[in-house]
Amino acid sequence: MSFRFDGRTNFIAGRWGDDPSGTQHDAVSPIDGATIGTMAWSTRAAAREAIAAARQAQPGWGRTSLWDRARVLRGIADAIRGRQAALADLLTREQGKPIAEARFEVGKAADGFDLAADLVKYLEGRTIPAEDTSKRVLTFYRPRGVYGVVTPWNFPVNIPVEYLAPGLAAGNAIVWTPAPTTALIGAALVQVMADADLPPGVLNFVTGPGPEVGDEIVSHDGVDGVGFTGSAATGKRIAQRAAGKAQLLELGGNGPVIILDDADLDKAATATAAGCFVNAGQVCSSSERVLVHEAVYDAFAERMTAAAGTIVIGDPRDEATTMGPLNNPEVAAKVNAHVDDAVGRGARAVAGGSRLAALGTDLYFAPTVLTGVGRDALINTEETFGPVAPLIRVASDDEAIAAARDNRYGLVSSVFTRDIDRAFRFIEAVPTGIVNVNDTSNYWELHIPFGGVSGKDSGVGRIGGRYSLEAMSDLKTATFTVDV
Repeated sequence: MSFRFDGRTNFIAGRWGDDPSGTQHDAVSPIDGATIGTMAWSTRAAAREAIAAARQAQPGWGRTSLWDRARVLRGIADAIRGRQAALADLLTREQGKPIAEARFEVGKAADGFDLAADLVKYLEGRTIPAEDTSKRVLTFYRPRGVYGVVTPWNFPVNIPVEYLAPGLAAGNAIVWTPAPTTALIGAALVQVMADADLPPGVLNFVTGPGPEVGDEIVSHDGVDGVGFTGSAATGKRIAQRAAGKAQLLELGGNGPVIILDDADLDKAATATAAGCFVNAGQVCSSSERVLVHEAVYDAFAERMTAAAGTIVIGDPRDEATTMGPLNNPEVAAKVNAHVDDAVGRGARAVAGGSRLAALGTDLYFAPTVLTGVGRDALINTEETFGPVAPLIRVASDDEAIAAARDNRYGLVSSVFTRDIDRAFRFIEAVPTGIVNVNDTSNYWELHIPFGGVSGKDSGVGRIGGRYSLEAMSDLKTATFTVDV
């Protein structure tokens, strides 16, 4: 099956429609600039309608047994797998990632619904001892109510599921708005979910500009909790607008990946290249800055340059392609600016370094390796979100730790070493929510807690498995007085 949209991309109270007070907006493929559909370009009125529908539907969904909710989620997982090919095709055309990566992402989205269906049945509370001998105390989980979800364009199928699956499993109703550049694949996912007998109003979907639709959803008094994945700057605005609500925010990252002088360089280069070039580097856990011990710097740079040369960049619908275009002009401009800034400060592009305009649009950026990158370069201090490996020289473990800590992000890092003692030193010293040892910074599984650390700009809370379920639920305490 395929998906076709005529501008009726809002899904509210179980019905498809547009916004009578809004307009329509073309969806344009980054592959070749072709228009692949139209979406509703909605106003705040549509967002308010969706919130009202969610508030009406949530009490009934919240009273539904965990087993029945789990059965619905399993039905959604099966429906996604049944339409995996069509979903992956649309995902590639709208987002730009290679078709193999698109199939993988859709498969993981189905797994996410199965995981939530499994885990919600074991979301147990506790009995708690009390000092007063006449008291019995127990805790249990309840839905928060209506959850507003705002998601990005880099993984527009799987990232939404990281909120939708646990949020629905926990008994919440959802109002979701996607990034406009990948709204059609979001609508296709909603269509699959709706066909799997999700009760009307439990899931609502509104397309339109973030400053209007997204802002209404996160700030509205009818929304009890907010889930967001995206940039640190947008996350800060959402946190302010959603003040007083439960918040689960997964924001930006900037590594680092640390290559010590005893690392297996072949393994480190293979893993780091994957972290730099998968999804054209448009991953919050990408290997966006690479700190390399000076004793192995040149040898590692040679291996990274060779790895960049193996990337097949082109039309992502071709099975042979391993990297497609960047998703949108804004991210392409940022990648350009960061590379130009680094080179202007003395770095050298030993691979790539520019766009490849002859491939269909100006969004194709060559897999790039930069040597001689200074710690003052934007590519070291900011999130680039592109297929660039900036190699920064360090002289010691202490200098590597200092460079790792000298950054406003704190999401994911990697360290490559054969020494377990050194590995644990970095695990404890590097301020990131995850430290992967001898593997790509992109390594993660759906049930593992994922998120930033306090004092950094990488978010609040943890997504992943049970941690998402707990974050999207209220923990309620009940006390009893007994005559014993």
